[in-house]
Amino acid sequence: MLGSILLDADAGDNLRVLDLCLTHGLEPDSFYDPRNRILFETLLEMSQATMPVDAITLNEQLRATGRLEAVGGVTAVESLVNATPTSAHAEYYIDIVRQKHVLRKLINTARETERKCYGGDGRNADVILGEAETAFLGIGGETAVRTDWKSAVDRTFKSIERLFESTGMIEGLPTGFKHIDEKLLGLKKSEMIVIAARPSVGKTSFAMNIAECVAMGADINGRPFEGENGRKHPVLIFSLEMDADSLAKRMLCGRAHVSSWRIARNLMPRTEKADATASLIRAAGELKQAPIFIDDASGLDIADLRARARRMKRQHGIELVVIDYLQLCQCREVSKQGRQIEVSRISGQIKSMAKELQIPVIVLSQLSRANEQRGDKNEVPKLSDLRDSGAIEQDADVVMMLRRPSMVRATRDDVETQNLAIVDVAKHRNGETGDVKMNFFRDFVRFGDRSQKDETAEAEDVQRQMDESAPPPPEMHQDEIIIEDLM
Repeated sequence: MLGSILLDADAGDNLRVLDLCLTHGLEPDSFYDPRNRILFETLLEMSQATMPVDAITLNEQLRATGRLEAVGGVTAVESLVNATPTSAHAEYYIDIVRQKHVLRKLINTARETERKCYGGDGRNADVILGEAETAFLGIGGETAVRTDWKSAVDRTFKSIERLFESTGMIEGLPTGFKHIDEKLLGLKKSEMIVIAARPSVGKTSFAMNIAECVAMGADINGRPFEGENGRKHPVLIFSLEMDADSLAKRMLCGRAHVSSWRIARNLMPRTEKADATASLIRAAGELKQAPIFIDDASGLDIADLRARARRMKRQHGIELVVIDYLQLCQCREVSKQGRQIEVSRISGQIKSMAKELQIPVIVLSQLSRANEQRGDKNEVPKLSDLRDSGAIEQDADVVMMLRRPSMVRATRDDVETQNLAIVDVAKHRNGETGDVKMNFFRDFVRFGDRSQKDETAEAEDVQRQMDESAPPPPEMHQDEIIIEDLM
């Protein structure tokens, strides 16, 4: 292979073989023999410096860098050319080198995994399994053939054609909320979507509502998605904060439109219990058919999380992953380097997982208190408020900042804010940004589309409140009334 690079350069073919080596992912470490490693590294350096490449210039470069004797002298370089009949078979030689390199990496990874298994340091077997899966699949990822550009263009053109032919179809997975879908055009493959909010604002409920709609193949009002004939999409939820039973209870009561806290406190009148029971039975029957998978293990390492997502994708064809929430993930590999670096690594790994699995990943994130300390009476959060690391903002394709004006001191008592939730699409890599107004039903812990009717009713409530609080008109004397009539 090295001889082919020199022959190829002598033929004036613009280092075609060296370009092929780089295309197939070869690097100096791809060579087992240290002499060949030095030769290939030197050829790369010469190519990057736009130096002419042949046997003579290679010898001079090796002599100048003090590495000529390490490769066997001038005779060794000349033997490369003499032992190579033609550069026409260079791609075959390259593949041999690549195959041997992959085999060595497999052997080394297997030995490292064996060492961890026998290590006796008390490490969890699931963690070791996750690290092993990541390591082995990383070998395949490094040597994967790059996507053909023509195929990418063809696939994109066909997806655009489908959008032209359909009436209400969107590009990605529908969220189940009309105005959110109008803004995002759906949850697209390989995207990392961040839902950020302060605690208890409703980010978990919002994410669970989206997961429910995707899994049921219908919007938040129960209407099947346009053009999908009610097809259900498998969803995987990593709940690092709440257990599976708590999530199921919240989703069940929300779908049945029954107040879970009234049930817990036995505040529901006997006349309502029969209707509530019927609604809960109906909702339970529907949700049991939904392809939702919940992993509620706490304190997951990001490598283990990726491994579990990879297995679920392979076994159940997962089409959406929800992570609740990012700051509860761990990355033991860099945990001692500070929380900011750890969160940056976790964020990058989540983005890589979305690209690897070719599915959208929704990840919840906490906001800092900065929006409460800026002096803004509406306490509107900004992208810079994402907690622990700016890498979250950088890695995310979409960032949605959720807020509820009824929780802000300045607007807490306003009539129009009681059921209002605002989703600020603060970042959208491939589309528009801006606010989306939604309804939030506190009794059911459930979001809904906000219609024009809601806006009209809200305006009427505000006007009524203003009328009631306005001072009465001053009384007029009799002579003033007569003058006004004459005018």
